[in-house]
Amino acid sequence: MRLLIAGGGTGGHLFPGIAVAEEFLARKKGNEVLFVGTWRGIEARVLPKLGYRLECITAAGIRGKGSVARAKGLAKFLYGYAQSRKILKEFKPDLVLGVGGYASAPALLAARGMHIPRFIHEQNAIPGFTNKMLATVAERVFISLEESRKFFPEERTLLTGNPLRRQILEQVALAPQEDRADDAFHLLVFGGSAGAHRINLIMGEVLPYLEDVKERLRITHQTGENDLEDVTSVYEEQEVAADVVAFIDSMADAYRWADLVVCRAGATTIAEITACGKPCIFIPYPHAVDDHQRRNAEALLKRGAGFVIIEQELSGEVLAKTIRDLMADPARLKSVGEAAQGLARLDAAQVIVDEMMTSKRKEK
Repeated sequence: MRLLIAGGGTGGHLFPGIAVAEEFLARKKGNEVLFVGTWRGIEARVLPKLGYRLECITAAGIRGKGSVARAKGLAKFLYGYAQSRKILKEFKPDLVLGVGGYASAPALLAARGMHIPRFIHEQNAIPGFTNKMLATVAERVFISLEESRKFFPEERTLLTGNPLRRQILEQVALAPQEDRADDAFHLLVFGGSAGAHRINLIMGEVLPYLEDVKERLRITHQTGENDLEDVTSVYEEQEVAADVVAFIDSMADAYRWADLVVCRAGATTIAEITACGKPCIFIPYPHAVDDHQRRNAEALLKRGAGFVIIEQELSGEVLAKTIRDLMADPARLKSVGEAAQGLARLDAAQVIVDEMMTSKRKEK
């Protein structure tokens, strides 16, 4: 069978698609997967390294734009639609899955016009405009969080969780943390695949408040390319042991060693955090569409499965106090980590592939 996965732009959209691709390819020798995205998205950098085929189309957003930008966006959409039809005719997929992002709309609508079974996956508590629109033409809507169900047709919506890459499932979720040779407290800080400038800056303000515990701290900090040198200098000046990198290739290893995580609240991050059972201080990105990162984090907060500091209330002193309090309370860290793990759905990719293939068999 052949599966086309459309969308991307960010890791939050792309990585669940990769997880589904891994599961689909593992089902039967000879299965094929093709990704459709854009040259501007993270998919153009990540997928070739992983050995996946990628076709790029023209696509752009139109929501919240001025009239000129909307006209340009519409023109790009129509061109992307034509490109998608050509790709579908050549690849001849049995199934099409949209994972969100600009490229998913033209590909899914083209699949509808060609009567190819099509599905979407929504990662966030508040769905984006694209997926709300595509739900009207999708045979099934897969959701990661119960909070998003109300935005989709009840009879065609299924709670699956957010698919996780096997790197995470095999190396972290199913493996215990290795024994420690020291009493170090391992803090993992990151802001998504491209880093987060505000989180990068705030850590420089946090460190002076942790002066008396810095000998115990071991920090791994993913900064993204732009802030790498500046953040590295800050840790060196404060004489804090830190592994500062632009991008973490193996998040599995990073999660395994972390006692506490400080990060944004993207859907894939939350899926990985819950799978690994890690206590986390979420700092939601305040400019996310529909403030969906805050809603994602609050979904965990109300279940006792994480901590949230909104950016308007963020300061070095506030974040440092939260870190210090948790360093001193291992029992609380453990309970929050266990609550997070209780929300994990480790079989999400399997369920999605099962549902798509069942739909295909019914069609026949």
